[in-house]
Amino acid sequence: MLANVREDAKAAAQQICEAAKLQKGQILVVGCSTSEVTGHKVGSYSSPELGQAIYEGIQEVLAPKGIYLAAQCCEHLNRAIIVEAEAVPFASICNVVPQPKAGGSFATACYHGFRHPVALEEIRADAGLDIGGTLIGMHLKHVAVPVRLEQKHVGEAILLAARVRPKFIGGERAGYDEALK
Repeated sequence: MLANVREDAKAAAQQICEAAKLQKGQILVVGCSTSEVTGHKVGSYSSPELGQAIYEGIQEVLAPKGIYLAAQCCEHLNRAIIVEAEAVPFASICNVVPQPKAGGSFATACYHGFRHPVALEEIRADAGLDIGGTLIGMHLKHVAVPVRLEQKHVGEAILLAARVRPKFIGGERAGYDEALK
């Protein structure tokens, strides 16, 4: 199961990078319930091994592209974000370290896998993956746009994705349609 989940996560990361046209230095926020990945109710079956496999699959895609991963913690840590310090050099840092049952297995794997992890109360990411209904929308820039990926699940968990776009102010889309091509 670990190898399949790792490949599911890798495929999802590749597809959202392409769909959102993510560039070096941008941020992908990921919320993940390893309980849902195993087919259990969120918060009931935390799995550090699955958290690690998902982290590895996603990082295999993001790291070579220079795209930062931001991991959303669970509600026990108020959905705090774990991210590399270099991605957010001027952010206000929180003093917390996620654990499998207090922060989540995926966020814990990210914390231990990052070179210089920091925790933040919030972030404004450029795209997102929601693995198992973790509600990542609060950490996306305005305006979030749903993205349908070919990859529909990570393990048993439903996979949802989003990208962001600039706000339309004043009724003009000047150059926006061209920028998306």
